[in-house]
Amino acid sequence: MSTSTLWIVMGATSALCFAMKLLGHLVPESWLANERLQRINALIPICLLSALVVAEGFVVKTHIVLDHRLAGLGVALAALCAKAPFPVVVVAAAATSALVYHLHLG
Repeated sequence: MSTSTLWIVMGATSALCFAMKLLGHLVPESWLANERLQRINALIPICLLSALVVAEGFVVKTHIVLDHRLAGLGVALAALCAKAPFPVVVVAAAATSALVYHLHLG
């Protein structure tokens, strides 16, 4: 891709993002107060985070893999189900992932 094409794409993308942001500010407040829309908007971050966890936890390029990351996710899920504090969940998942990674290499 040439430099000029790259700059054109960057400018067009920036203009599109600005237009979308401006359009969002022009939406009437009565539309945003809709209860159904608020429930949907509350679920969007959960869906995006779940997709990110799946994409980063199970996929390498175009292949599905079951490796040390899955062990860490499993321990994190178990800790969350046991209502462990968030720092404990993170440390337990990281430690498990590191241990499985180390044992797999050895």
